Amino acid sequence: MVKRKPGLVQNRYRRDTVDHGGRLRVVGVSFLNAQPLLHGLLSGLADDRMHVELAEPAELARRLFEDEADVALSPVAPLATHGGLEIVPGCAIGCDGAVESVKLVGDCPIEEADEILLDAASRTSVVLARLIVRHLRAGKAEPRYCARPAREIVATVGGKTAGLLIGDIALETRGKFRYEIDLGQAWKELTGLPFVFAVWAARPGVVSARDAPLFTSSLEAGLAARPQLAQAWARGHGGDAEAHLAYLNDRIRYQLDERALAGLCEFLRRAAEAKLLPVTELSFVGQDKPAFSPQRASVDSLLDYAADGGRLSFQDAMRLASEADTHELGLAADARRRTLHPEGVVTYIVDRNVNYTNVCTTSCRFCAFYRPVGHEEGYVLTREQLTQKIEETVAAGGVQILLQGGLNPALHLEWYEDLFRWIKATFPIKLHALSPEEIWHLVRLEDLTVQDVLTRLRAAGLDSLPGGGAEVLTDRVRAKIAKAKCTSAEWLEVMRVAHRIGMRTTATMMFGTADTQADRVLHMLKVRELQDETGGFTAFIAWDYQHDVGTRQVAGETGTVLYLRTQALSRLVLDNVPNIQTSWVTQGPGIGQIGLRYGANDMGSTMFEENVVSSAGTTFGMDAAQIERHARALGFKVAQRNMRYERLTVPA
Repeated sequence: MVKRKPGLVQNRYRRDTVDHGGRLRVVGVSFLNAQPLLHGLLSGLADDRMHVELAEPAELARRLFEDEADVALSPVAPLATHGGLEIVPGCAIGCDGAVESVKLVGDCPIEEADEILLDAASRTSVVLARLIVRHLRAGKAEPRYCARPAREIVATVGGKTAGLLIGDIALETRGKFRYEIDLGQAWKELTGLPFVFAVWAARPGVVSARDAPLFTSSLEAGLAARPQLAQAWARGHGGDAEAHLAYLNDRIRYQLDERALAGLCEFLRRAAEAKLLPVTELSFVGQDKPAFSPQRASVDSLLDYAADGGRLSFQDAMRLASEADTHELGLAADARRRTLHPEGVVTYIVDRNVNYTNVCTTSCRFCAFYRPVGHEEGYVLTREQLTQKIEETVAAGGVQILLQGGLNPALHLEWYEDLFRWIKATFPIKLHALSPEEIWHLVRLEDLTVQDVLTRLRAAGLDSLPGGGAEVLTDRVRAKIAKAKCTSAEWLEVMRVAHRIGMRTTATMMFGTADTQADRVLHMLKVRELQDETGGFTAFIAWDYQHDVGTRQVAGETGTVLYLRTQALSRLVLDNVPNIQTSWVTQGPGIGQIGLRYGANDMGSTMFEENVVSSAGTTFGMDAAQIERHARALGFKVAQRNMRYERLTVPA
């Protein structure tokens, strides 16, 4: 991971503010196999019609989903995840047999591996790998899956640990491992069909009949120029030009013809059947059929599908958010909750939220709690103050301290390490501490990597990370309400690294500022996708913006009904997150109780100290006895838990 220069506040939102004169915003990726598709466009073929940029693979779908691009050379998995994109016909990146650049490797037969490390650079390849492994194991239990950086996979594979390698590193490691499965060849043997890895995908209605042929013309120019492209790639990236040319000529199939479409449809069908991707239909530029045609006959059938654990696309979720009756949405979420938690047990944790400092440099418009550097009301809690708070927590049966604060430039990494060691040496308490934003603050302040910071904090006593600072994970919203905060990708990266080193975290969403329903659904999809990759989130908690006192951000869509609908939708969208927590702290005990029938199975924390929400004018409180009484009134059993949702008391 690239280090960042130290600094107190940086605006990481590098949004495109250039006026492209109405030209299509086209985004490609700098991979060898993409060069023929991009060649004509990058050579000026359509300069009057298109503005072309290159981006990291993980950025392609995000830009499409968040309206930062009109067309992207997208992996095919996002077609299903979104559910409403249009394919530009005629060209793709695929294979018809061995592809060489996507393979499972190991020192034991892949079907005998206990663990498979995944390069998550291509979600499409990850889904394909899981389908092939399921087929090879013929009904046996699946191996453990865990995402790792590509170089780490190469270094770690051995024994009963296999790995998925994608792209250039797969080509570089030919012959290194005893066992290899080329996923292109495995797919061909399984289905007899070609495989499609990526297509030109467009936001609906943006590509005209005049523009669509330009993508095919670009490919035609690129196919003719393959010898020059191979030589240029060798000069810029190393390797043998002849080997690069053979790869482009013999391994990559660029036609999106009937056989390729059959292979694509079969992949999407199998992935949906395995609940790895949502059920989807394919739409094409110029097709008479509307791009956002319903995938199911009625909202009722969609609710039934979601309640049964079917994976929802962006289009599905938006349809439920806009068309489903509130009561019916709640019933579907409640049905899903009952399937996931059939014992009828509601959990909660006894802990305390301690805000160790209110000094902060980000100046978020929605926050009434922070004070700028040098303000007379700024504070840092002393050890004596912390001792009193933690002793009270332990005396009340508390098992955890939720420790969060502002981004205080006076507090360096060593201060946190000393604090954590002291707390763990002095008190029998778990530390659920520091949001991703606070981690990034230390990354920038100390010029370290995220993994460096988390590893040191974990060694000092940090047990888990809260999901604070997420707000809404679309960069359009974050740039409006908190320009100095980390980007959505950076927030997710902290969680990714935390999960990778064995920590568990929660995920949150504070909505009701500048966000729309689309932003909220995209937030849920980002959480779901990372959970697919790591499995490290224990719970999801949503609440709406509290703004009565001291905030500077005008409220958007908020309110009790929207809150309940959002919570219910989160239970249906987040099919892989085990627990949904109801937010009685912001909504009040009564609505928190109703939330238990809108998909939630957890009442959160006793929260006998809370400063951030209360600073904005919302003050609700419940102790353990009140939480239990509210849950039992609805017929639930109740148990105390820890952050990992391990029960600490017998349900009663």
